Amino acid sequence: MLNLKNAPHLQAIALLFFAMISVQSSGALAKTLFEQFPVLTISAMRLLLGGLILAVIFKIWQVNLKQVKWSSIISYGLALAGMNALFYLSIHRIPLGIAVAFEFIGPLSVALFHARRKFDFIWVGLAILGLVLLFPFDQAQHHLDPVGIAFALAAGACWAVYIVAGQRPSGVSGNHTVCLGMFVGTLCLLPIALFSGMPIEIFQPSNLVYFITLAILASALPFSLEMIALRNLSALSFGTLMSLEPAIAAFSGFIFLGEQLLWTQWLALATIISASIGCTVTAQKRKQI
Repeated sequence: MLNLKNAPHLQAIALLFFAMISVQSSGALAKTLFEQFPVLTISAMRLLLGGLILAVIFKIWQVNLKQVKWSSIISYGLALAGMNALFYLSIHRIPLGIAVAFEFIGPLSVALFHARRKFDFIWVGLAILGLVLLFPFDQAQHHLDPVGIAFALAAGACWAVYIVAGQRPSGVSGNHTVCLGMFVGTLCLLPIALFSGMPIEIFQPSNLVYFITLAILASALPFSLEMIALRNLSALSFGTLMSLEPAIAAFSGFIFLGEQLLWTQWLALATIISASIGCTVTAQKRKQI
């Protein structure tokens, strides 16, 4: 019987999987908020409330600020801010599944950069093939906004920085790193949100409930789980396993939003999942050698 406590690599994969489910389940909620509030306001509130929640849970006041490596925290926080804001700006213009597919070019580039062995290139290549098949070519000409695509690609670049920065020593625990990084990200986005016009209605109790839920599902929970996972996964494994993100997004759209998938997209899901499983098995065997 498999004991995850004695298999930190598999435990990290499980945490990463739950993190991806949490992020994708928040997508529909964010879309509904777009109809009432500015995108940057939603992104800033997501980071602010997520950071406050983590600050209370992990007692951020107990951190010894002299031990903090601020260069790591700041780079991580800037990556968080860019990744969140640019992704929301993207899904405001193009469908969620397509935005995630474009954004995934970021972590996939990290995986490809760290590929060293024959099987590494096979799994990354399968992930690339899956992403190509996932793209709804027959629908794209009517729905894709080039600005939305640019936002998604920029979010992917921030995602790549996020992976690298998350593995750098920060001088504090992973949970405290996430918390401080979210505050740095908030300091970047909040002035822009205020300048662009942040409506006072967001602080009404009925609206705050939605923002707090979004902060938990889209930031506090998944970023904490990902930080723990990054401690036990290589950049290659993390980048390739994140290929499940667009697959989960497609499944979420099918199950919760009634979005129909093309047969090529179902094939894409199988290809992407195969790449993730292959990467996981190969990494496990390599650790046992």
